[in-house]
Amino acid sequence: MFEYLAANEYPGRGIILGKSEDGRAVFAYFIMGRSINSRNRIFEVCKDDIKTKAFDESLLSDPSLIIYSPVRVFGKNTIVSNGDQTDTIYKYLNEQKTFEDALYTRTFEPDAPNFTPRISGLIDIENGLRLKLSILKSDNGNESQSLRFFYNYDNPKCGEGFFIHTYKENGDPLKSFEGEPKKVNLKGNIDKLTESLWNSLNTDNKISLAVRYIDISTGKYEQVIKNKLEGM
Repeated sequence: MFEYLAANEYPGRGIILGKSEDGRAVFAYFIMGRSINSRNRIFEVCKDDIKTKAFDESLLSDPSLIIYSPVRVFGKNTIVSNGDQTDTIYKYLNEQKTFEDALYTRTFEPDAPNFTPRISGLIDIENGLRLKLSILKSDNGNESQSLRFFYNYDNPKCGEGFFIHTYKENGDPLKSFEGEPKKVNLKGNIDKLTESLWNSLNTDNKISLAVRYIDISTGKYEQVIKNKLEGM
């Protein structure tokens, strides 16, 4: 995974879900950006949730697709996404509906000509560990058709994860991620995984990274946040 990321200048935003070597649920979520507006962000922790926030409010020109909650916790469910569909999923779970129900009400982002995919994940520790990933994207840039893909992983192996991101590679326009989520190894503790991921992301384009290891029986977790602007 680290070599794959290091070779890709701009994978965009990415979600990794899985199980650590010591049996805990894992998520990692990173954001990248090419514009001043996009790069002017940090992750801010709000109780069990995470929000994006403008680092310098005076540089914020358009908050519509960059300010959102990438992580929200609902009971024994942890939602991770690259946009405000996090709130849609939270709302539907609260109404005893499903992850899939929520995402059938959404589509890709309205940012022509890229039509950035909406990627979403769910960690469910109600009975063991169940993981869900989804990508909603245009049909090769055709904004009249939405393609919806859903992936379910029950009781993954220790040290195993699944990785999805928004863009195939850097370009103009940006092409959407293709294929199934990539199976990856999740070796070592949270600090090792965080540092390896952070160091693999392109130095100019990376913005923030959040990694969380969740105890499946108790819901208690360890978390590490990396914000490029706070380290400068």
